[in-house]
Amino acid sequence: MSLIKNLLLEARAAAQALIELTTGPHIRLGVTGLSRAGKTIFITALIEHLTKATSPALRGKKNLLPVFRVHADGRLIGGMLEPQPDDAVPRFVYEDHVAALTGPKGRPGERHWPQSTRRISELRLCLVFDQRIGRRPGHQSLTIDIVDYPGEWLLDLPLLGKSFGQWSREAFSASANAARAPLSAKWRALAASTDPRAKANEELARREAELFTNYLRACRADEYHFSSLPPGRFLMPGDLEGSPALTFVPLAVEEGEIYPPDSFAAMMERRYEAYKTHVVTPFFRDHFARLDRQIVLVDALAALNAGPAAMRDLETALTDVLAAFRVGRGNLLSALFRPKIDKILFAAAKADHLHHTSHDRLEAILRHLTKRAIARVETVGAEVDVIALAAVRATREGMVGAPDEPTLEAVIGTPLEGERIGDEIFDGQAEAAIYPGELPIDPEAVFRDGPRIEPNEIDYRFVRFRPPVPVRAEDDSLLPPPHIRLDRALQFLLGDRLG
Repeated sequence: MSLIKNLLLEARAAAQALIELTTGPHIRLGVTGLSRAGKTIFITALIEHLTKATSPALRGKKNLLPVFRVHADGRLIGGMLEPQPDDAVPRFVYEDHVAALTGPKGRPGERHWPQSTRRISELRLCLVFDQRIGRRPGHQSLTIDIVDYPGEWLLDLPLLGKSFGQWSREAFSASANAARAPLSAKWRALAASTDPRAKANEELARREAELFTNYLRACRADEYHFSSLPPGRFLMPGDLEGSPALTFVPLAVEEGEIYPPDSFAAMMERRYEAYKTHVVTPFFRDHFARLDRQIVLVDALAALNAGPAAMRDLETALTDVLAAFRVGRGNLLSALFRPKIDKILFAAAKADHLHHTSHDRLEAILRHLTKRAIARVETVGAEVDVIALAAVRATREGMVGAPDEPTLEAVIGTPLEGERIGDEIFDGQAEAAIYPGELPIDPEAVFRDGPRIEPNEIDYRFVRFRPPVPVRAEDDSLLPPPHIRLDRALQFLLGDRLG
């Protein structure tokens, strides 16, 4: 039965790919990442730069995207938003996000980061450009459908290959480890008293699902910052919030044992299978299977703040993410019969929270997090890269130090209200120069338990900053926000399709 279902999924994805091939040069770019990794900010910054790169206010400023060759070479003619491609998918509200980042006109003091991604959305962008000399002359175009979706949903794709019993055993095992056990204690206590053979009970299902969801939410808190927390819709329900579809929990069921149809275990298994059929499979079929390129944003700094257990859990999550991708080099046949993602970019977000001297170390940590999974992906021909970036740069760099003491390399910006370093709590209004510390040279050091710092070394701690004060051109138009390596990301994801 599963083989037939997979063939049907393949056929539907292939039919959609064929339709898209007939509309001209086209890329579906997936943008994902776990909670608060900066997906919304990345897409907003991408659109701001690509739609304004050739505006009169920026004419001649090729250094804004120096690594993005089509712009640096002067071949980018323009970028424009086009009508929403899918009538059944919400539009990415780019204009609202720009307003949040910049504040109402004349009131930049009210600027704030946009609301995080909570459901899938799309936006279509068309780039017009000139081919390089030696190729077919004249203007060319590339249509880019940007698909924004929560990374938590991506972690659900491995469930398609797992039985209810397998998922239950893995969930119980993860919840009982030393770092998670205190957070899952209430749910595990109730689960231990539950008889899987007892008659199905809706009130018990609701109570257990509530405690299980509370446990997952606690794992995501800044203090712990765990990442591997399926089922993803329990934390990012989208339009399923409050739905009975999310009222199921793992149970201590025996392998191979058959439970009565009216039992609690049978009800939980039915709902688990319904979740896969009606929630996970449509996402795979209608969106994920159609992607050509993918960027996965990673908030490694938050995991570093939380400690080695969070870093190890992030490594597990990223391994599961890469295992979910259907990768391989794209060509006409693969586009028609087995759509594949042929380029994946892992990006350590919020690089502006560090001095540039630590950016290479941040990249090394992310590469270490993903090295096992990347090795498997590269064997089937997919191209994978890892970078540290800030799609919107909220800080600038400077030096700080007291008289008669060594100066330190710092970042300067406006910390969010409530952020703190030691006894100092920031009010969200005044700028501060902050020395975040240095990341270790050895990336494996951040995964080891024990004291974080050695004698005579300085600990690292990262605070969150408000968006930068917007800058307007002479014609009063908003300039694109400053960034770190956004151009490198664009070149990797799109450059080969732009002449």
